[in-house]
Amino acid sequence: MSKSATGPWTPTLLISLGAAGLILSLSMGLRQSLGLFMEPMVRGTGITVATFGFAMAVQNLAWGIGQPFIGAICDRFGGRLVVAAAAVLYGAGLYITSSGGPVGLYLGGGLLIGFAVAATSHGVLVGIISRLAAPSVRATAISIVAAVGSLGTFIVAPTAQAMIDNWTWQAALGGMALLAASMVGIAMLFRRGEIQATGREGAPQPDARRAIAEALANRSFIITTLAFFACGFQLIFIATHLPNYIALCGLPPSVGANALALIGLCNAGGTLVAGYLCRRWGNGPVLALIYSLRTIAIAAFLIVPVSVETTLLFAAAMGFLWLSVVPPVSGLINGLFGPANFGALFGVMFLSHQVGAFLGAWLGGLSYQFSGGYSVGWLSLIVVGTTAAALQLSVRNDAPRLSER
Repeated sequence: MSKSATGPWTPTLLISLGAAGLILSLSMGLRQSLGLFMEPMVRGTGITVATFGFAMAVQNLAWGIGQPFIGAICDRFGGRLVVAAAAVLYGAGLYITSSGGPVGLYLGGGLLIGFAVAATSHGVLVGIISRLAAPSVRATAISIVAAVGSLGTFIVAPTAQAMIDNWTWQAALGGMALLAASMVGIAMLFRRGEIQATGREGAPQPDARRAIAEALANRSFIITTLAFFACGFQLIFIATHLPNYIALCGLPPSVGANALALIGLCNAGGTLVAGYLCRRWGNGPVLALIYSLRTIAIAAFLIVPVSVETTLLFAAAMGFLWLSVVPPVSGLINGLFGPANFGALFGVMFLSHQVGAFLGAWLGGLSYQFSGGYSVGWLSLIVVGTTAAALQLSVRNDAPRLSER
């Protein structure tokens, strides 16, 4: 059936859209629920909060380093087998983490899960959809993937907490490993049409080296990449340390799980709104707005007394802004350079995000270890977020797509 007969929403696009949303939902839900295991692992194995935080920092750095290379491979050969192999790696990482101790935590929860997430997250999945979708529906399709992907935390976080409460934290990690393995079957739904979409006559061919060189000479790309550091720094600090922070404030573990679930639920709406605003205002201004609102929410949470109500309100606000950066960042890359090398270019930009994530997770653990609290970490989030908003405001509004010039 031809595209003219079905419109831009072809069966191949719709099937891949569903598969990408499910995989992203599971990948992000599993990863963002790992903070729930900090307290039982610290209590049961004797590892420190700093050790756990450093393992999560290693995970994010491995994700960032692996993303450009994995993205470039998927640009050239497609994502189906890469995603399937990463799902196996994801399950293995969770299983190794359940062995307890620093080595299992660094290797499983750090390196293996980090590389696995690189192939089961936005850099690969949004790239697949970008190559399949026609320009008229590309931004909408990307927003849908990011929105559906955020719902995993809403389901996985309470499920993980229930498994910890009713089983053991080791058994809970085993259950999460099985969820990760299920992504293998979902990945088989991807079609090779994504390669044909960029390989048709007259379309740009994947060339990661040339595309990266061109991007690194582009001022808008460089500034957005630098500002993206703040996104990783803020979000991974919160995902890793919020459960422990509110536990220190006397709240039960279920509040941490509910907060992470609320982040996932509210993010679905926030991502769709961000996609809509990008089409009206442009990608750069929306990114600056997101960084500003996140920083305001963090500052407010630091000032008010911590309670169940304020924690859930903070989670809702952060959730609305959590993955809402995906539509503007993806739109900026596609707008400046087109979709052929999206995976490689997103990977380069995302490396900055993950350096921020590494430092956010690690700083949180060090802040707790040396001061017994998280005040230094929270204040750092405010400084970094304010700087990112100012940087992003200096970016000129979006250039037209190369293919449309």
